[in-house]
Amino acid sequence: METNATSKQQADKLIFLGIFLFFLGLVIGLLIPILAKPRIGLSSHLEGVMNGMFLVILGLIWNRLSLSHFWLKTTFRLAVLGTYFNFLTIGLAAATGAGKLLPIAGGTEQGPLIESIITLGLVAVTLSMLFVCMLVMKGLVNQSKQSDLSENNS
Repeated sequence: METNATSKQQADKLIFLGIFLFFLGLVIGLLIPILAKPRIGLSSHLEGVMNGMFLVILGLIWNRLSLSHFWLKTTFRLAVLGTYFNFLTIGLAAATGAGKLLPIAGGTEQGPLIESIITLGLVAVTLSMLFVCMLVMKGLVNQSKQSDLSENNS
């Protein structure tokens, strides 16, 4: 299992990175009127704010996760990369107007290169965040089982 010092450092980093992403979400909210697709800009604003809160919450529960060093490190990296790439990918779509995968938000096809970048980003974000959620749930279940065992042994 992860050492307490490293786990505490990761938790603190998650909280800081979450507040920073929240801040970036607020900043892009100010830029919505000048973006090529303001509706996607609103989505990027919401992604920044919500993903920032997700990282803060994850940082607050981080010490409750019972995962091996490898899986804790993997979860940390995927959570940070997934949340920031989500914000950046949607922000790129808002700035360029691209995003055939975002038709409800007003995205339109803008060309193969930018569409490929946005599509790849959205697929990577989806897979990484699903994996993060599964790992966090596994870590919480493991912790719960350990707590039950120690209570039964007492």
